[in-house]
This record gives sequence, structure tokens and C-alpha cells, in this order.
Amino acid sequence: MTMTKAHVSAHELVAGRYRLLEVFARETNRLWWYAEDVAAEQPRLVAQTSLPDPSADDGARRVTARVVRTSETMRLLCPGQVATVVDAVVEAGTLWTVTEWIDGTPLAELLDRESAFNVARAARVGLELLDVLQAAHDEGITHGELSPGQIFVRDSGPVVVAGFGLAGATLVPRLAAPSYASPEQARDERIGPAADLWALGALLYTMMEGRPPFRDRGRPDATLKAVDRLPLRTPLRTGPLTQAVQGLLRKNSRERLSRPVVREALIRTLDEDADADREPAPVPRLRAAYAGVRLAGREPGRRILAAGTALAVVTVVAAVLAATHQLPGVAGAKAPARPTASAAPSGRHTAGPASSSPAPVPSASPALPDGYHRYTAPEGFSVALPDGWQRLTTTRVTGAYRVTFGRDGSSPTLAVTHSEHVGLDDPVAVWRDDVEPGLRRLPGYQRVGAVRATTYQGYQAADLEWLAGTGDARVHTFGRGLLTGHGDGFSLRFTTPAATWSDAANRLALSTFLQTFRVPQA
Repeated sequence: MTMTKAHVSAHELVAGRYRLLEVFARETNRLWWYAEDVAAEQPRLVAQTSLPDPSADDGARRVTARVVRTSETMRLLCPGQVATVVDAVVEAGTLWTVTEWIDGTPLAELLDRESAFNVARAARVGLELLDVLQAAHDEGITHGELSPGQIFVRDSGPVVVAGFGLAGATLVPRLAAPSYASPEQARDERIGPAADLWALGALLYTMMEGRPPFRDRGRPDATLKAVDRLPLRTPLRTGPLTQAVQGLLRKNSRERLSRPVVREALIRTLDEDADADREPAPVPRLRAAYAGVRLAGREPGRRILAAGTALAVVTVVAAVLAATHQLPGVAGAKAPARPTASAAPSGRHTAGPASSSPAPVPSASPALPDGYHRYTAPEGFSVALPDGWQRLTTTRVTGAYRVTFGRDGSSPTLAVTHSEHVGLDDPVAVWRDDVEPGLRRLPGYQRVGAVRATTYQGYQAADLEWLAGTGDARVHTFGRGLLTGHGDGFSLRFTTPAATWSDAANRLALSTFLQTFRVPQA
């Protein structure tokens, strides 16, 4: 049941700059939208929440200030685990909360799709939520709105929690998701950390049972009355977490389990059932299509293409990825040429400034430089990385993925991309005709040298090098794409700040990446 009062439709602008694209999650009094910041040309997530009538200017200012302030505090306490609010606006009695793009799938969507999680997977999500809640509670912050619509599950890294600062903004407590309200919220009493622990118990219950502990009865007041008065339905699939879940869902807030007790139960469950948590990473449906026209990761100077176009090309995601340099240099191929000598420069090259593209490297496994270690990805490829580098982001669409590595999300970074079917069999043409038109939309784009044909570990390949961005955000990127046959292709893209491109550490990193990268073995 949706009670939002502002009647908006896809592609309308909020606050004159946020284009709404598609609703991806619904709660009783809140909608979540995919959106685009047309001023910054960045993808966003926008929460639409109805406010009480009348919404006076001073009240609106208090609400927006609280949301932004609380979000910023939590972002500093839990970097990478709390949604970053970039704007909060009140228009026509509606609060619009704008967050940075979150590389994950809403828990609500996963539950709709999969019905229930196994116990170990639920325990992992619960433990990550508990970490965020403990940081909040230690700072005197209560979330008060925790629900499947506020949690985003990533295939790499901990969950991301949104909605801090929203509690109390709606007409009655927990109107947005009454099935996850605590009994004290149902009675409109003052809430504290115990309310969040109840919500954690309700989420654990829902993940394992496939339904919330108290069903939505269509009217918020009826649902809240059930939460307050009806007994808990005995969980049947919670296994070793049964006592923890029941202990969190005690009606009397003073009798609920403490955080340390819950943490111990979650850790014990994971230790005893580690293998059961190894499930395939979720591949979001609409989110994957939208990712096809944005630039994944957090590399400086990157911008997205018009998001409205994205939703019209879902059936050609792989081509869109290549065209928007999501998968630069990757092409589906016929059986690749495997020359025995270095390929001569193609007559189709475009002239440009002198390039620093490295020469082809042999396929033999070299000794690793000091300070490097070999990383083998679940996807099957491997590459040597500097110590301290980790897997930062993963973006998947049907038939394609991109994995970005680095220290903390800032340059330098390495992106490894793969596609099963793009349809071109000339890697030079892919760079020149498919990738570079998208790159030219970047501010300050400048190609360095020519698009250069080469061979790489016996595969047909090509290199493209470019600069983009302005000022301190200017970056330098080297990309190598290779065709591995039967419609398969890979690319490596190494990006650093332009000012440090020639540093010895960066040159060593690029050389090592190219020498040690190995495609998955058939």
C-alpha cells in the first residue's frame, strides 16, 4: 500500500535537477527511485517520503538538516557501509532524500526473488547490520527505520544501510515499514537502540522464514496493532539462530538480547556453517541494466551517459557496456588470430601524440616483484596485485562483468572486464568505433598516441591510452583489450592521477599487471 502524496512519474525532475527513472522498491509511505542528477551527470538513488500536513518551512528545514547531518556522521563512523546522502529536499509535502549510487541489490528485491536465505547467509547479513548499528548506538544514534528497503546487499563487501535520520519524519512512527516496527514504536513511545535490535530480529526472521514476523495488514494502524498485541509466529527455519531471533523479538524492550549476545550467536553460526554461505552473487535485474550506462567504481573524472537511454537498451547490455567504456577494448570474437610474431600496426589506426603503450609481454609466469601477491578471482582470471590492494567494486550484467581493484577507491585502480558477446572481431575497431565515441564525452578527453594493434599472450589485442578530467581530477588511463575466441573478450584498464602517471611505482604496477594477468582456463 503506497500513501505517498506527491504524484510524480518517471523522467520528472525533482528540485530542478534529479530526473526520476524507475521505482525499484515500495514501502507503505515511501518509494525508492533510480534517478539521475542531470546537473552533475551522476546516477543517484532517491527516496520519496510523505511528510505530515502542513509541512512548514522551518519543519522542512529541520527534517532535511537532520537527515543530512545524521547521514554524514554515520558515513564517517562506517565508511562504505552507510549510504551517503548528497541532498535532501522538501517539495509539496514530500521529503526527497538523494543518495550516492549504491553498488548493491535492495534486500527487499532479493527476498522477493529468492523468498528466503539459508541460515549462514542471513547470519552474515545480520552481523554486518549489527556492526553498523553498534557504531550508531555508541554515538547515541537510533536508526528507527530499518527495513528491507533500507538495506543494499553487495556481491563484494559488506551491506550498505540507508535511511539514517528519517525516523520521526513521517506521520506516525515507522509508517514506512510497519511490519518491522517495534512494539514501543507501535505504541508511539519514545524509542532507542532496543527498537533497532527488534528490527534486526525481524529482518533475520524474514530472511530465513521468507515472510516478516508480522504481516502487513493493508493499513498501518492495523499492522502496528498486530505488532504490539499478537504473539510471534514460531519460526521454523531459523535453526541455530532460533533463540537469538526470538530473544530479539521480545515485546518488552528491556528483555531483548544485548548486542554482544547476538553477535556471539551470529559468529558461532557462521563458524559452524561456513560453506553454506558460499552462494552465487546476486545479479540485479533493473540495476544491472542501469549499470550498463553508468561508469562503475569511483574513478576521478568519470561521468555517466543519459540514463533515460539506458532503460531503452536492456536487451543489448553488452553492446552498451562496450560503447560507454564500461568494458573498454572487449569484443565478442570469432576464433582469434594467434600470430607467432608481433602484429604490425593496423592501417586503420588513427594518428595522435606519441603513446607510452607497453610492448606485448610473453605468456610465461614471471617472478613477482617484492610487495606483490597473486590474486585469483572467483570468476577464474588471476593477476598480481600490490600488497594492500583489494577488490573494490563488482558490476555484473548478463554475459559481462567488471571488477575494479585498488587501495581505497581512489586512483590508481585496475579494472578487469569480460564480455561473452559483443560481435566485433577487430580489437582496434572496438576501441576506435565503440569505445572512443563514449570517451569523447568525458571532460578534458585526449587520446595519447594511436590505437595500437598488438598480440598479448598469443591473443589478438589492441591498446588505447587517454587523459580525462580537469585540474586535480585529471587522470591518465591505459587500456588493453584482447579477444580470446568464441565470442569472449577481456580488457585491463589501469588509471592513475595524471600527475603521477610516470612515477616508478605506477610504471611497475602497469608492467606487472600486463605480465601476470591470466584469463580463466577452459
